[in-house]
Amino acid sequence: MPIPGRILPESEWARTAIKRLPPPEDGPLDWATLFGREAPIVLDLGCGNGRFTLLSALNRPDHDHVAIDIVPAVVRYATKRANQRGLHNVRVAVKDAQSFLRSYVPFGSVSEIHLYHPQPYHDPKDARLRLVTPAVLKHIHRALKPGGLFVVQTDSPEYWEYMTQVLPSFFTVRPHPSPWPDAPEGRSRREILARSRGLPIFRAVCTRRDDLRQGDIRDLVQNLPRPDFVSRGPSAELDALEAGEGGGSDRGRPGPRRNRPPGRRRRPS
Repeated sequence: MPIPGRILPESEWARTAIKRLPPPEDGPLDWATLFGREAPIVLDLGCGNGRFTLLSALNRPDHDHVAIDIVPAVVRYATKRANQRGLHNVRVAVKDAQSFLRSYVPFGSVSEIHLYHPQPYHDPKDARLRLVTPAVLKHIHRALKPGGLFVVQTDSPEYWEYMTQVLPSFFTVRPHPSPWPDAPEGRSRREILARSRGLPIFRAVCTRRDDLRQGDIRDLVQNLPRPDFVSRGPSAELDALEAGEGGGSDRGRPGPRRNRPPGRRRRPS
C-alpha cells in the first residue's frame, strides 16, 4: 500500500511533531501561532500512520492539518512521513481524542474533523471505551466552525447503526456510499484492507447544525443513547489481519485498531 507523496531531499524536510503539548489549564492552542499563518484547520482524530493527513495535506497546501493518535509508535511513523514529504502544513501529536477536543481545540475554530474506523471494541466489557458518544459529539460540534464538516467512516455495521441514531441530532448527515474521489482505494489503511476482503464501508459527510443552542446540546448529551451495541460484525476478524500485515511502502508495521485509551497497550501500526 504505497504511502501518499514522495520523500524529498533531507534539506527540504519539515518539522511536524508537537513534541510536548502545554498543560491543559493553559487553555486551547492558537492555530495561527502553531502554523505561522491563518488557514482553514483540518483535524484527524486517530490518525494512525497518517495516510489521510498526508493525502489531504499534499492535495490542499492552503489548509493546515492537525493529526493526533494515542499510540506513540504510529505517531512516530506519521511524523516521519510528513517530515520527509516537506509538509509544513501538518502538525502531529500524541493525545487521545476526547482530551484533545476538550482542552486544546478552540471553540468554532476547525473547518473539518475526520474520524476513520474508530475502534468498536468487540468485548462488551470495553464498550464504555467507544469514542463516538453524545458527549464527544458535543465537543466535535463545539470545535467546528459554523457549517463545518465532520467526516466519519467505519466497517462495523453495529457502530454505523448507532451513528445513524445519534449523528442527525448534531449534524446534517449525508451518507457517502461510494469510494472517496481523492482516494479511490481508500483514505485509510483499514478501509483498503476491508474493501480487499469485500466488507462494506459506511461513510458519511456531516455538516454542523448551527441551529442548536447550549440548552439543546445539554439535553442531547443527557438523553441520547450511549454506544452499548453488541459488536457481531466481521471486523473482529479483520482486526487480527490488520495486526499481522505490513504498513505500506515506508515499512511501518501495523497493530490493532486506533483510539485506544491510556494504559491499554498494543503493537504499532
